[in-house]
Amino acid sequence: MSRPSADDAPAIESIAKNRRARHEYQILDTWEAGIMLTGSEVKALREGRANVTDAFGVINGQELFLLNLHISQYERAGYSAHDPTRTRKLLLHRKEIEKLIGAVTKQGLTVVPLELYFKNGRAKVVIALARGKKLHDKREDLKKKDDERAMARAMKK
Repeated sequence: MSRPSADDAPAIESIAKNRRARHEYQILDTWEAGIMLTGSEVKALREGRANVTDAFGVINGQELFLLNLHISQYERAGYSAHDPTRTRKLLLHRKEIEKLIGAVTKQGLTVVPLELYFKNGRAKVVIALARGKKLHDKREDLKKKDDERAMARAMKK
């Protein structure tokens, strides 16, 4: 067996990350999903004009949709410009969608996008099954982070 070369690795080009999600939510599981876009949306994404901070997933029937994902309008789109915050369908395997539906309906969890990127020329989004953190959990995480920074500074000196 030969080792895969660096050329065989998928080319990943990051567009936008949701840094606030890891602070606001406890991430339980993640999936990579495709996303249905129009041509002008893809061109706007190639320019890096997206914001996933306020976005969240919603289940409608047996399908998963992403709401409030803001993709700015492509300036040279002409008459076929898109709505920046329209509802976009996520593409997952049926079993993955069923697992998400079960978790969201029975356990009261939510679907949150973590990152939006291009992988081999196709737009992908990393979605997470998450539980909202309480205020004391957020404070605890911040304290832990500060302690780790202080220890790293002390080790450096």
